[in-house]
Amino acid sequence: MSCLFCKIIEGSIPSAAVFQDDLGYAFADINPQAPVHVLIVPREHISSLDDTDRNDSALLGHLLSAAAEIARSKQLDGGYRIVVNTGQDGGQTVDHLHLHLLGGRPLTWPPG
Repeated sequence: MSCLFCKIIEGSIPSAAVFQDDLGYAFADINPQAPVHVLIVPREHISSLDDTDRNDSALLGHLLSAAAEIARSKQLDGGYRIVVNTGQDGGQTVDHLHLHLLGGRPLTWPPG
């Protein structure tokens, strides 16, 4: 498979792991947009949020719970942001569903 994130999950591309379990994998973004910028991905290849349905609710909830656990471990007590870019107009650049966990500085709105 040629998916960048699938290669990271399988270990053929190195990453700085932050969290992992049987459903997900999280690693530091190589181009961070905040002092803490972690990508949280499902181990299963899902191209985008548009490719999920109600059957994926448990997995999506699990990824959000993992994001909250990571935020606590990174001591983001002042707050953080979770972003899911979907599709070209939504800013998605890798066709593998992923959550961005951003924190460690004040985040402005709108995001861009």
